[in-house]
Amino acid sequence: MMEDRRIYRNTITGGNLTSFHVLVKETDLLVHALKDYKKETTELVLKYRGFVESFIRQNPGFQKTLLPWTGSGFFPEIIESMILAGKQAGVGPMASVAGAVAQCVGQDLLLLSPEVMVENGGDVFIKTRKPITVGIFSGHSPLSMKVGLKIDTGKNPKGVCTSSGTLGHSLSLGKADAVVVVSDSCPLADAAATAIANRVQSRKDLQSAIEFGSFIPGVSGIVVIKAEAMGVWGDLEVVGLEGKKG
Repeated sequence: MMEDRRIYRNTITGGNLTSFHVLVKETDLLVHALKDYKKETTELVLKYRGFVESFIRQNPGFQKTLLPWTGSGFFPEIIESMILAGKQAGVGPMASVAGAVAQCVGQDLLLLSPEVMVENGGDVFIKTRKPITVGIFSGHSPLSMKVGLKIDTGKNPKGVCTSSGTLGHSLSLGKADAVVVVSDSCPLADAAATAIANRVQSRKDLQSAIEFGSFIPGVSGIVVIKAEAMGVWGDLEVVGLEGKKG
């Protein structure tokens, strides 16, 4: 799936920002920031991966459950965000791990750079001064890279997360070519994209899947693509990408 990853990373550009790549075990980030903060970003990835790995060692069921986590206690910020996202979307906490890492790393990088984009396996944390366009890569669908979302973060960062039942290595119980969710919370967008994608087996499922997603608290926009069919809901600006470079 490395070819899919390379194509996906053409869907969002950093403009005048500096781009750099950070790879730590399974965590593979493409970051855009004011300067090259690869050293600082690597340290942040190690920090937040450490929290997740330590929690899984103490609670092995956390990694395997497909249901919301019901444990109680004091949790590190990244674990708490994953638990909350899973509860809101009705999925296991690991469905939000990529979005949670992107957000935690991105928020910390904002202390160094006023503009930051962190892409983690199709899940993107975004805080930019000007609106940007994020293309939607949906594999073999004829709509792949033909449409995108214009994202204006304003005062608050945004999470733009993608789940697919036909691409990538992440677990999906559905067959959507792409489900994209926008939220102020990147972990929630990640978990919600998984939950919505689980409900798409064919084109006839688009409406019911979107209706389900529209009731998840904190979700502000949804795009679902299956083959040549697309459904859209929420506060979104969908734009054509033909002839555009991003």
